[in-house]
Amino acid sequence: MVLTVLGMVAEMELGFIRDRQRAGIDAAKAKGICKGRPTTFDRARIVSLRKEGMGATEIAKAVGCKRGNVYKSNVWCPTGDVSKGGITTLRRSRSNGKNA
Repeated sequence: MVLTVLGMVAEMELGFIRDRQRAGIDAAKAKGICKGRPTTFDRARIVSLRKEGMGATEIAKAVGCKRGNVYKSNVWCPTGDVSKGGITTLRRSRSNGKNA
């Protein structure tokens, strides 16, 4: 019975902590302090460099980010056509395993 009461008190205390934390976060957002993580690279610049025909490694060096960020920026297309706005991949046919 004592353990049940202690567990209940601990659960209430966790609820109080969460409430205080949420109130602090809301107050910071109202003041404009809490804005989240800053961006690490400029997506528009990546798009413009890709349209100029630069490769992923060159873009990463020019922008100052990792090559994976260039691919993740959702503008990479091996053919250079970024108008579709996505990564193109080769699809495999289920019947014979060759590229579709």
